[in-house]
Amino acid sequence: MKKRGEFLVGVLASAGAVVFVTAAIAVVKRWVPVLSLGVLYIFAVLPVAVVWGLVLAVAVSIASMLAFNWFFLPPTHTFQLRDGANWAVLAVYLVTAVVVSALAARARRRAELAELREREARARAAAELEAESYRRSDTLKTALLHAVSHDLRSPLTAILAAASGLGNPDVRLVRADRDDLVETIRAEAERLNRIVGNLLDLSRLESGVAAPHQELWTADDLVLRALDELGPRGERIVAELDADAPPVQTDAAQIERALVNLLDNALKFSPPDSPVRVRVESRDHELLLHVHDAGPGVPEDDRETVFEPFRRGDGSVRGAGLGLAIARGFAEVNGARVWAENGGGGHFVLALPA
Repeated sequence: MKKRGEFLVGVLASAGAVVFVTAAIAVVKRWVPVLSLGVLYIFAVLPVAVVWGLVLAVAVSIASMLAFNWFFLPPTHTFQLRDGANWAVLAVYLVTAVVVSALAARARRRAELAELREREARARAAAELEAESYRRSDTLKTALLHAVSHDLRSPLTAILAAASGLGNPDVRLVRADRDDLVETIRAEAERLNRIVGNLLDLSRLESGVAAPHQELWTADDLVLRALDELGPRGERIVAELDADAPPVQTDAAQIERALVNLLDNALKFSPPDSPVRVRVESRDHELLLHVHDAGPGVPEDDRETVFEPFRRGDGSVRGAGLGLAIARGFAEVNGARVWAENGGGGHFVLALPA
């Protein structure tokens, strides 16, 4: 039914095109020799060939020559010709129209074929993207299950053991032992809270709902927010601020999470008695926040893979392997960059557009 409707539209359009060109020739024949005007029917043949194909284009070619003969070649209003040479003119016009219509129809078919191939290529790309998305989703689910089964269980086990010790009436505890168990519960609860927060942050980044709410902030404010978030753990951090650094347009909460994760990573991999330095630098229209630690650093071959989710560095360090991935994720949604550099220990750089 749809093809039949398109064909009827093509027939009406073809008839209209012949009528339009015929009327145009009737207007301009006063100033131009009529025999030279037959070529104008090409403007009726060509669009029909491009849009509706060869069959209707050939029909328009024949109808055009008949109309030209009937209205303009003497004797008019008959299909007879007084001058035999006019038959040759009509034949040339008809052949020209048919050839042009065939070429236009071929170009149309080629365009349709190219469009079909492009649609197939887009469909294949979409299918591959969907398959990759499913693969990433399965990988993420597997990694999340691993994190839940191991990284969440470990602090929970420590909390339950310490709470059981505190609540057991048969166990006599001196004040120092009781304080140690309370500290264990507090520290493991904080660790558990960080893991859950990181899992939620990663879920938001993977689902694309971490839209930034950007405002104007100074580097000093961003660093101080991160230090406040770290709490007592931030006592080992030495901040080198720059009051002259330009402000940045960014989501302070998201950049705070990125910087906290970089600092937390540095604290984990540094010796417990060594400081971690955060340094502010303005360079090339960017505000750079450098995080230096005295740890083993990142091997050159691992400076990109270390930002992948659930990738741990030194196996002796506990953690779900999410901090650096989340730091890069929050940086990228704010138009910033994060990378690892070489130099005397761990060195990470968070670059914000100034």
